[in-house]
Amino acid sequence: MFKFLKNVSREMKKVSWPKGKELTSYTVVVISTVIFMAIFFGVIDLGISQVLNLFFE
Repeated sequence: MFKFLKNVSREMKKVSWPKGKELTSYTVVVISTVIFMAIFFGVIDLGISQVLNLFFE
């Protein structure tokens, strides 16, 4: 277990972490993508619900 954690620590030192500007732009991209997908699937769900209500009422 300790050998594993030591290897993890060694590998984490090799990681190239993003700078502040990069992190901000990546965050904006992720949040806007999530919002877009939520709206997209919400509209699709609403449309499917309306179509099913037409057939089953």
